[in-house]
Amino acid sequence: MSSRIRLPIAILALAAIGDFVGAAQSPGSPAVPARPAAVPAPDDLPQDVPVGADEARTSLNRALAWIVGKQNPDGSWGTDTVESLYELNYSPASFAAWKVAGGAISTLALLGAEETPERRKALDRAVDFVLKAERPRRGNSWDIDNNWAALYVTVLLERVARDPRFQGEPWKTRIAARGAEYLEHLSLQQDPLGGWGYYEGPVVSRRPTWSTSFATACVVPALLGAKELGWPVDEKMLARAIEYVRRCALPNGAYEYDLRPIPRLSGGENINDVKGSLGRIQVCNWARFAAKDPRVTPDKLREGLKLFFDDHRFLDVARMRPIPHEAYYANAGYFYFFGHYHAAMVIESLPEAEREAWHARLRAEIVKAQGTEGQFVDFIGSFYSYTYATGFAALALQAGLRGGSIPR
Repeated sequence: MSSRIRLPIAILALAAIGDFVGAAQSPGSPAVPARPAAVPAPDDLPQDVPVGADEARTSLNRALAWIVGKQNPDGSWGTDTVESLYELNYSPASFAAWKVAGGAISTLALLGAEETPERRKALDRAVDFVLKAERPRRGNSWDIDNNWAALYVTVLLERVARDPRFQGEPWKTRIAARGAEYLEHLSLQQDPLGGWGYYEGPVVSRRPTWSTSFATACVVPALLGAKELGWPVDEKMLARAIEYVRRCALPNGAYEYDLRPIPRLSGGENINDVKGSLGRIQVCNWARFAAKDPRVTPDKLREGLKLFFDDHRFLDVARMRPIPHEAYYANAGYFYFFGHYHAAMVIESLPEAEREAWHARLRAEIVKAQGTEGQFVDFIGSFYSYTYATGFAALALQAGLRGGSIPR
């Protein structure tokens, strides 16, 4: 979901020939997972029709089976090494961060799933890994992708702390302690404007100086929940984050990619047009609704969902594009499942009587993109591309099914 730097054409040409798999792994490290079979490109996808609960449950079970089957013995997914020529410009620390962040999203999917012995075993291992894994560090002067781990581990831990299966000791104490560590990380890494990002801004400093609307919004509901749990949430940090998201709102219903004194609006195809903001609209509206912003009403949520479906073709055409932001309105592939998951959270925030109709439309946009092994992917990078996408897709499907994950 990051705004990646373009690589030279020669590198991209080599990447098109085949992915590089890092062979220099440390002894005892997990093997590089086999890359799943390709998912159909947008032109090959069937025409969308509403999808009912039974078909959604079948798709969900396939996705969960893939997640369980691809888990490493230590509870993680993937590796922390570069696996693609597309990503040679990132610091080594980024791969460890993406491994943890993608794993947290897959763990969320297991947390909300109907329990089976196999899934429960995978869930316990996954939570244990998050609780004992080294906290990802900043990679260099510009690369702070470790914030993705901090954001989604915080989201995960807040939900795990509410799950009845993790109320006993030592789980409860370990979860609260780890939650406090990641809250401290977020406090130290908050942009002076109030948000969180994943690259450095115009000034290189210990406290990053650039952030985005969607990265900030994705953690706001978890911070509100952590506060209810009595965890050490910095009240001013939380208030700044909510205000940052609010200030990114534009009159056309879109949200700025990043907060600027003068929004990036230049006419024509623009990233801050509604068509370039489809995924951001959902997460930002959801965050503001969770924070009880009086300007985000149920009608505002419905308006955002209508925009999402009316202009969905711009997400379709961006999915699986190899270069970030090359699609119309600067859409990038990795917003696809991020956007659909948060659209599901918006739907769950509406009155119960109207949710199923919205979910049926949303499911159609998800199940059509499922791979032959049960996996989902929207942007080919390292293995984390599959873990975050499959996790988000599973979470979105769960939200519309009885017994699925319940958002804040």
